[in-house]
Amino acid sequence: MKLTIVLAVALVGIVSAAPQGPTTEPVPIIKQEQEVNFDGSYKWSYETGNGIAAEEQGYLKNPGTDTEAQVAQGQYSYTAPDGQLIRLTYLSDENGFQPQGDHIPTSPPIPPAIQRALEYLASLPPTTESPRRF
Repeated sequence: MKLTIVLAVALVGIVSAAPQGPTTEPVPIIKQEQEVNFDGSYKWSYETGNGIAAEEQGYLKNPGTDTEAQVAQGQYSYTAPDGQLIRLTYLSDENGFQPQGDHIPTSPPIPPAIQRALEYLASLPPTTESPRRF
């Protein structure tokens, strides 16, 4: 009886350790380059066998000043599960991360009536009065 319980526990352990879900072959790296320079600038890129590609370059902007900032710009692309080609370009600097790509959602346009109201409010002269409280 004890041997049956030990074998059952061992079998459960073996089954739970088996790979779960579909297995895939490793994806080959077709191309990989990287360059790091003494001034802190760099460049890297890679491309894989399943169509993923990425590259980036960076440098130090205004070194030794109060406005010193690290700058990185690059791009990457891949094919989404639905077959759409995703391509994103980006710039990252003192103004933050700034991505661009056709797949990134954009906000809807401002309705014309609201746009006119905003333009009207912007055209009013500045006042030093406190706003009315109701």
